[in-house]
Amino acid sequence: MPTEQSRTDREARPAPGALLLCRAGPESVAAVARLLREDMLLVSAGGEWSVLVPEGRPWLEGDEPVDRVLTGWASALAVGAPWPVVALWWDADRAGYTLASGFRRPVGYVWLANGTPAGEDEAMHTFAGRLGLDPVLDVQSLDELTRPDSTADATARMHGLVAVLTRAGVSLPDGLTPGESADSLQAAAGIQPHIRLTEWWGWRDALRAELDAVEGGRLGTLLPWTGGPQARLLALTQIAAGLPLTAWGVRRRSGGWVVAGAVLLMHGALGLACSAVRPLD
Repeated sequence: MPTEQSRTDREARPAPGALLLCRAGPESVAAVARLLREDMLLVSAGGEWSVLVPEGRPWLEGDEPVDRVLTGWASALAVGAPWPVVALWWDADRAGYTLASGFRRPVGYVWLANGTPAGEDEAMHTFAGRLGLDPVLDVQSLDELTRPDSTADATARMHGLVAVLTRAGVSLPDGLTPGESADSLQAAAGIQPHIRLTEWWGWRDALRAELDAVEGGRLGTLLPWTGGPQARLLALTQIAAGLPLTAWGVRRRSGGWVVAGAVLLMHGALGLACSAVRPLD
Protein backbone atom coordinates (compact mmCIF):
# COMPACT_ATOMS: atom_id res chain seq x y z
CA MET A 1 0.00 0.00 0.00
CA PRO A 2 1.53 3.38 -0.94
CA THR A 3 2.71 5.51 1.95
CA GLU A 4 1.78 9.15 2.47
CA GLN A 5 5.37 10.13 1.57
CA SER A 6 5.32 8.19 -1.73
CA ARG A 7 1.96 9.78 -2.59
CA THR A 8 3.35 13.25 -1.87
CA ASP A 9 6.47 12.56 -3.95
CA ARG A 10 4.35 11.38 -6.86
CA GLU A 11 2.15 14.49 -6.72
CA ALA A 12 5.23 16.75 -6.62
CA ARG A 13 6.70 15.28 -9.79
CA PRO A 14 6.11 17.49 -12.85
CA ALA A 15 3.38 16.70 -15.35
CA PRO A 16 4.55 16.24 -18.95
CA GLY A 17 5.25 19.50 -20.74
CA ALA A 18 7.39 20.97 -23.49
CA LEU A 19 8.63 24.14 -25.14
CA LEU A 20 10.13 24.64 -28.60
CA LEU A 21 12.64 27.47 -28.83
CA CYS A 22 13.41 28.77 -32.33
CA ARG A 23 16.11 31.33 -33.07
CA ALA A 24 13.94 33.47 -35.32
CA GLY A 25 11.11 35.98 -35.03
CA PRO A 26 7.50 34.81 -34.56
CA GLU A 27 6.43 35.59 -38.14
CA SER A 28 9.27 33.53 -39.64
CA VAL A 29 8.60 30.65 -37.25
CA ALA A 30 4.84 30.71 -37.87
CA ALA A 31 5.33 30.15 -41.60
CA VAL A 32 7.11 26.84 -40.95
CA ALA A 33 5.43 25.76 -37.70
CA ARG A 34 1.99 25.57 -39.33
CA LEU A 35 3.30 22.54 -41.25
CA LEU A 36 3.21 20.58 -37.99
CA ARG A 37 -0.60 20.87 -38.00
CA GLU A 38 -0.64 21.03 -34.20
CA ASP A 39 -2.45 23.40 -31.86
CA MET A 40 0.32 25.65 -30.53
CA LEU A 41 0.77 29.18 -29.26
CA LEU A 42 3.72 31.14 -30.60
CA VAL A 43 5.24 33.86 -28.39
CA SER A 44 8.29 36.08 -28.65
CA ALA A 45 11.14 34.92 -26.39
CA GLY A 46 13.69 37.68 -26.82
CA GLY A 47 14.95 39.77 -29.69
CA GLU A 48 16.13 36.82 -31.82
CA TRP A 49 14.08 33.98 -30.32
CA SER A 50 10.50 32.69 -30.32
CA VAL A 51 8.90 29.92 -28.29
CA LEU A 52 6.22 27.46 -29.39
CA VAL A 53 3.95 26.16 -26.64
CA PRO A 54 2.27 22.87 -27.68
CA GLU A 55 -1.13 21.83 -26.40
CA GLY A 56 0.33 18.43 -25.59
CA ARG A 57 -2.26 16.06 -27.00
CA PRO A 58 0.24 13.62 -28.63
CA TRP A 59 1.69 12.64 -25.26
CA LEU A 60 -1.27 13.39 -22.98
CA GLU A 61 -3.85 11.47 -25.02
CA GLY A 62 -1.61 8.88 -26.68
CA ASP A 63 1.12 6.43 -25.77
CA GLU A 64 3.97 8.33 -27.39
CA PRO A 65 6.48 9.82 -24.90
CA VAL A 66 7.00 13.57 -24.92
CA ASP A 67 10.72 13.36 -25.77
CA ARG A 68 10.08 11.36 -28.95
CA VAL A 69 7.35 13.75 -30.10
CA LEU A 70 9.48 16.82 -29.44
CA THR A 71 12.52 15.38 -31.23
CA GLY A 72 10.41 14.74 -34.32
CA TRP A 73 8.87 18.21 -34.21
CA ALA A 74 12.22 19.93 -33.70
CA SER A 75 13.72 18.00 -36.63
CA ALA A 76 10.77 18.88 -38.86
CA LEU A 77 11.02 22.58 -38.00
CA ALA A 78 14.77 22.73 -38.56
CA VAL A 79 14.92 20.72 -41.80
CA GLY A 80 14.38 23.64 -44.13
CA ALA A 81 14.88 26.62 -41.86
CA PRO A 82 18.02 28.73 -41.52
CA TRP A 83 17.71 28.73 -37.72
CA PRO A 84 18.17 26.08 -34.99
CA VAL A 85 15.42 24.67 -32.77
CA VAL A 86 15.86 23.71 -29.11
CA ALA A 87 13.17 21.41 -27.72
CA LEU A 88 12.82 21.41 -23.93
CA TRP A 89 10.75 18.57 -22.51
CA TRP A 90 9.97 16.92 -19.18
CA ASP A 91 7.71 14.30 -17.63
CA ALA A 92 7.40 12.50 -14.29
CA ASP A 93 10.52 10.41 -14.84
CA ARG A 94 12.98 12.51 -16.87
CA ALA A 95 13.73 15.89 -18.40
CA GLY A 96 15.99 16.95 -21.22
CA TYR A 97 16.51 18.85 -24.44
CA THR A 98 17.03 18.20 -28.13
CA LEU A 99 18.81 20.57 -30.50
CA ALA A 100 17.96 20.28 -34.20
CA SER A 101 19.80 22.26 -36.84
CA GLY A 102 19.36 21.77 -40.58
CA PHE A 103 20.13 18.26 -41.77
CA ARG A 104 22.59 17.48 -39.01
CA ARG A 105 21.83 14.74 -36.55
CA PRO A 106 19.90 16.09 -33.53
CA VAL A 107 21.82 16.22 -30.27
CA GLY A 108 20.38 16.09 -26.77
CA TYR A 109 20.82 15.38 -23.09
CA VAL A 110 18.66 13.74 -20.40
CA TRP A 111 18.40 13.94 -16.62
CA LEU A 112 16.48 11.51 -14.44
CA ALA A 113 13.77 12.93 -12.16
CA ASN A 114 16.18 13.22 -9.23
CA GLY A 115 18.66 15.15 -11.39
CA THR A 116 21.02 12.28 -12.13
CA PRO A 117 22.78 12.94 -15.47
CA ALA A 118 21.91 10.31 -18.07
CA GLY A 119 23.53 11.69 -21.22
CA GLU A 120 26.90 12.00 -22.89
CA ASP A 121 29.09 14.94 -21.89
CA GLU A 122 30.11 15.46 -25.52
CA ALA A 123 26.51 16.32 -26.35
CA MET A 124 26.81 19.48 -24.25
CA HIS A 125 29.90 20.60 -26.16
CA THR A 126 28.17 19.95 -29.49
CA PHE A 127 25.15 21.88 -28.22
CA ALA A 128 27.31 24.87 -27.31
CA GLY A 129 29.20 24.79 -30.62
CA ARG A 130 26.10 24.65 -32.82
CA LEU A 131 24.44 27.53 -30.97
CA GLY A 132 27.61 29.62 -30.92
CA LEU A 133 27.68 29.82 -27.12
CA ASP A 134 30.66 31.16 -25.21
CA PRO A 135 33.34 28.42 -25.32
CA VAL A 136 34.51 29.20 -21.79
CA LEU A 137 31.74 30.64 -19.60
CA ASP A 138 28.78 28.84 -21.17
CA VAL A 139 30.56 25.52 -21.68
CA GLN A 140 31.67 25.60 -18.05
CA SER A 141 28.07 26.14 -16.95
CA LEU A 142 26.87 23.29 -19.19
CA ASP A 143 29.56 20.97 -17.85
CA GLU A 144 28.29 21.60 -14.33
CA LEU A 145 24.91 20.27 -15.42
CA THR A 146 26.51 16.92 -16.29
CA ARG A 147 28.05 16.42 -12.82
CA PRO A 148 26.34 14.73 -9.85
CA ASP A 149 24.50 17.15 -7.58
CA SER A 150 22.28 15.78 -4.82
CA THR A 151 20.59 19.17 -4.38
CA ALA A 152 19.43 19.56 -8.00
CA ASP A 153 16.53 17.58 -9.46
CA ALA A 154 15.60 17.43 -13.15
CA THR A 155 13.62 20.68 -13.00
CA ALA A 156 16.55 22.51 -11.43
CA ARG A 157 18.82 21.15 -14.18
CA MET A 158 16.44 22.50 -16.81
CA HIS A 159 16.40 25.89 -15.11
CA GLY A 160 20.20 25.86 -15.28
CA LEU A 161 20.04 25.13 -18.99
CA VAL A 162 17.57 27.99 -19.53
CA ALA A 163 19.95 30.30 -17.64
CA VAL A 164 22.68 29.48 -20.16
CA LEU A 165 20.28 30.11 -23.04
CA THR A 166 19.36 33.44 -21.45
CA ARG A 167 22.94 34.58 -21.99
CA ALA A 168 22.43 33.65 -25.66
CA GLY A 169 19.46 36.00 -25.93
CA VAL A 170 16.53 33.81 -24.81
CA SER A 171 14.00 35.62 -22.61
CA LEU A 172 11.10 33.35 -21.72
CA PRO A 173 7.89 35.15 -20.67
CA ASP A 174 6.65 34.70 -17.10
CA GLY A 175 5.12 31.28 -16.55
CA LEU A 176 6.89 29.57 -19.42
CA THR A 177 9.29 27.58 -17.28
CA PRO A 178 10.30 23.90 -17.25
CA GLY A 179 8.33 21.75 -14.85
CA GLU A 180 4.93 23.31 -15.55
CA SER A 181 2.10 21.30 -17.09
CA ALA A 182 1.01 21.79 -20.70
CA ASP A 183 -2.18 23.51 -19.50
CA SER A 184 -0.23 25.95 -17.33
CA LEU A 185 2.15 26.73 -20.16
CA GLN A 186 -0.72 27.39 -22.56
CA ALA A 187 -2.40 29.66 -20.02
CA ALA A 188 0.81 31.62 -19.46
CA ALA A 189 1.39 31.99 -23.21
CA GLY A 190 -2.21 33.03 -23.79
CA ILE A 191 -1.85 36.23 -21.78
CA GLN A 192 1.16 37.29 -23.87
CA PRO A 193 0.95 38.73 -27.41
CA HIS A 194 0.83 35.50 -29.37
CA ILE A 195 -0.01 33.73 -32.62
CA ARG A 196 -2.35 30.72 -32.48
CA LEU A 197 -1.26 28.09 -34.99
CA THR A 198 -4.52 26.22 -35.50
CA GLU A 199 -5.34 27.28 -39.03
CA TRP A 200 -4.16 24.86 -41.73
CA TRP A 201 -3.46 26.69 -44.96
CA GLY A 202 -3.57 23.73 -47.31
CA TRP A 203 -0.66 22.27 -49.27
CA ARG A 204 -0.26 25.13 -51.75
CA ASP A 205 0.04 27.83 -49.08
CA ALA A 206 2.14 25.57 -46.88
CA LEU A 207 4.61 25.04 -49.72
CA ARG A 208 4.73 28.77 -50.34
CA ALA A 209 5.44 29.43 -46.67
CA GLU A 210 8.13 26.79 -46.62
CA LEU A 211 9.77 28.25 -49.72
CA ASP A 212 9.75 31.73 -48.22
CA ALA A 213 11.43 30.46 -45.08
CA VAL A 214 14.10 28.54 -46.97
CA GLU A 215 14.73 31.15 -49.66
CA GLY A 216 15.45 33.81 -47.08
CA GLY A 217 18.03 31.70 -45.28
CA ARG A 218 21.30 29.97 -45.85
CA LEU A 219 19.66 27.15 -47.84
CA GLY A 220 18.38 29.59 -50.45
CA THR A 221 21.32 28.90 -52.76
CA LEU A 222 20.19 25.28 -53.02
CA LEU A 223 16.70 26.02 -54.33
CA PRO A 224 16.02 24.49 -57.77
CA TRP A 225 15.75 27.76 -59.67
CA THR A 226 19.16 28.98 -58.45
CA GLY A 227 20.97 26.75 -60.94
CA GLY A 228 23.71 24.18 -60.47
CA PRO A 229 23.51 20.46 -59.80
CA GLN A 230 23.45 20.83 -56.00
CA ALA A 231 19.75 21.71 -55.92
CA ARG A 232 18.70 18.53 -57.74
CA LEU A 233 21.08 16.43 -55.64
CA LEU A 234 19.62 17.94 -52.48
CA ALA A 235 16.08 17.10 -53.65
CA LEU A 236 17.02 13.48 -54.28
CA THR A 237 18.72 13.28 -50.89
CA GLN A 238 15.64 14.66 -49.18
CA ILE A 239 13.41 12.06 -50.81
CA ALA A 240 15.85 9.28 -49.99
CA ALA A 241 15.90 10.34 -46.34
CA GLY A 242 12.20 11.17 -46.11
CA LEU A 243 10.81 7.84 -47.30
CA PRO A 244 12.35 5.58 -44.64
CA LEU A 245 11.85 8.23 -41.96
CA THR A 246 8.13 8.48 -42.74
CA ALA A 247 7.78 4.69 -42.87
CA TRP A 248 9.58 4.34 -39.55
CA GLY A 249 7.34 6.98 -37.99
CA VAL A 250 4.21 5.20 -39.25
CA ARG A 251 5.41 1.86 -37.87
CA ARG A 252 6.18 3.42 -34.50
CA ARG A 253 3.02 5.56 -34.61
CA SER A 254 5.25 8.57 -34.03
CA GLY A 255 3.50 11.70 -35.26
CA GLY A 256 6.57 13.88 -34.87
CA TRP A 257 8.78 11.67 -37.04
CA VAL A 258 6.04 11.25 -39.62
CA VAL A 259 5.89 15.02 -39.95
CA ALA A 260 9.68 15.25 -40.22
CA GLY A 261 9.68 12.65 -43.01
CA ALA A 262 6.75 14.33 -44.76
CA VAL A 263 8.53 17.69 -44.74
CA LEU A 264 11.62 16.08 -46.29
CA LEU A 265 9.51 14.42 -48.97
CA MET A 266 7.71 17.68 -49.68
CA HIS A 267 10.99 19.54 -50.08
CA GLY A 268 12.39 16.85 -52.37
CA ALA A 269 9.31 16.50 -54.53
CA LEU A 270 9.07 20.26 -54.97
CA GLY A 271 12.75 20.43 -55.91
CA LEU A 272 12.42 17.75 -58.57
CA ALA A 273 9.25 19.29 -59.92
CA CYS A 274 10.87 22.69 -60.30
CA SER A 275 13.95 21.15 -61.90
CA ALA A 276 11.70 19.43 -64.46
CA VAL A 277 9.89 22.67 -65.28
CA ARG A 278 13.13 24.64 -65.51
CA PRO A 279 15.93 22.27 -66.50
CA LEU A 280 19.42 23.08 -65.37
CA ASP A 281 21.59 24.79 -67.96
